[in-house]
Amino acid sequence: MNASSNPLLRVNNIEVIYDHVILVLKGVSLEVPKGAIVSILGANGAGKTTTLKAVSNLLRSERGEVTKGTIEYNGGNITDKSPADLVKDGVVQVMEGRHCFEHLTVEENLLTGAYTRKGGRSVINEELEKVYHYFPRLKERRTSLAGYVSGGEQQMLAIGRALVGNPNVLLMDEPSEGLAPVIVEELQSVMNLLREESSMTIVLVEQNSRVALEFSERCIVMNRGRIVRDGSSEALRQDQTLLERLIGVDGSLL
Repeated sequence: MNASSNPLLRVNNIEVIYDHVILVLKGVSLEVPKGAIVSILGANGAGKTTTLKAVSNLLRSERGEVTKGTIEYNGGNITDKSPADLVKDGVVQVMEGRHCFEHLTVEENLLTGAYTRKGGRSVINEELEKVYHYFPRLKERRTSLAGYVSGGEQQMLAIGRALVGNPNVLLMDEPSEGLAPVIVEELQSVMNLLREESSMTIVLVEQNSRVALEFSERCIVMNRGRIVRDGSSEALRQDQTLLERLIGVDGSLL
């Protein structure tokens, strides 16, 4: 494992159980340094999303819980901290599935991400402009109802809403899922711009291994609730045989 002596996020040997009987994560440990971009790859059911939800403490809504180990953020134990308090502390998750408030406009949706911000409307306006910088299309659609914009625009909106909260750690779950290739390319360009212009720490779960490996510096591969690889994303991109063996992806397609 590539470790930092003082990682911003540390998962220590956790186990996660659903419905008191189903063991989903088994001894998962990982460290994410401040400013790092880490991707988590694996087949369906490998435990990727569960790992993110353990960090953001969203498991309980699905009858899941961390039954062993601890999760630390910025040196403190956050294993039992509420999702709302974690957002206030700067840990924000972009959920899988492009969730938005369909009856609100695009800009009203973005503003819901600012409920933890302090400093008044001027600070929030600055954050809105940052989002519109990354997603010009959202600025064009700012007065449109979110339920009537495209799937790609809804995904941009979900990410933008998280960014308005000015997170320290952004957890992204399958941002390219179900999007047309041209929209995935556009989203990847925005993510690369975000990487270049921000010191934000990002943990990305993705089925699209090409996007994940190009965007991240480090890649964690999971299988059946365990981590089976933790190393350089570039090394995995170059090792087509290993990539195919670990996650069932033809490396020649990257």
